[in-house]
Amino acid sequence: MTSPAVSTRDLPHPARDEIRLEGVLHALSDPMRLQIVRELAAVSGELTCSHFDLPVTKSTTTHHFRVLREAGVIQQIYRGTAKMNGLRRDDLDGLFPGLLDALLDAAARQAVRLGSA
Repeated sequence: MTSPAVSTRDLPHPARDEIRLEGVLHALSDPMRLQIVRELAAVSGELTCSHFDLPVTKSTTTHHFRVLREAGVIQQIYRGTAKMNGLRRDDLDGLFPGLLDALLDAAARQAVRLGSA
């Protein structure tokens, strides 16, 4: 019996029970990563990496997405040539009820206070 071919385009994600609070908080402590999560939370589906207009280099943007994925905050999957990003809201809400909404609300209030909303 042969094993199925593993695509080099499959990206590693932590299983739900491997997601740690400190990893999630670390991932969301960076303003660029928090902006990515805020944009993903505002849509019900997925967004391509190219959707995000971050004021950093492409390699830094890739790093931010990797940190979010490895912390279990987002799910990334290739669809054709596009890398799609989705918020792992069900997993985060199941593990840490209310945390994501509280952080998103606080980030929105801070953006208004700082005039960057």
